[in-house]
Amino acid sequence: MRVSETSLSGVLLIEPAVFTDSRGYFVETWHAERFRAAGLDLQFVQDNQSRSLRGVLRGLHYQEPKPQGKLVRCSRGALFDVAVDVRVGSPQFGRWFGAELSEENHRMLWIPSGFAHGFCALSDVADLAYKCTAFYDAAADRAVAWNDPEIGIVWPVASPVLSAKDAAAPRLRDAVPLPRF
Repeated sequence: MRVSETSLSGVLLIEPAVFTDSRGYFVETWHAERFRAAGLDLQFVQDNQSRSLRGVLRGLHYQEPKPQGKLVRCSRGALFDVAVDVRVGSPQFGRWFGAELSEENHRMLWIPSGFAHGFCALSDVADLAYKCTAFYDAAADRAVAWNDPEIGIVWPVASPVLSAKDAAAPRLRDAVPLPRF
């Protein structure tokens, strides 16, 4: 397993070892001891999976209070995955990092608590699977506008399909509450 720092301190790109042969492949997506040795001593309490069709964009979501850290991966198809630092007082507040995750490259992204998360489907069908460090809490569910010009995410889709919640999400400067650094 290779763990790489990204342009956002705390957000990590993880490339697990993939073992292939004529039958297919095997990949270990979570191993507490290996992740701990890589500096990620994590305890997950909930696993989720979502399916999106090409052009669907979900996000940018975070929880406050009761923030969640997320280990995300694409188990089917391909998607563009994004993390945004939304912690008030952080030197990287409002900055983003994005990477393509796919069933082909097996990459995962670690998104610590205090970061908003979003993604868009690049393939006809894309499944996002993710592990969370805190339970989902509808009362703490928050969103930031996917197209906030002050964040400036360069999405690989011009006219995404959005939920009503995501279409109405506020810009980062108007979002409340936000986590503290």
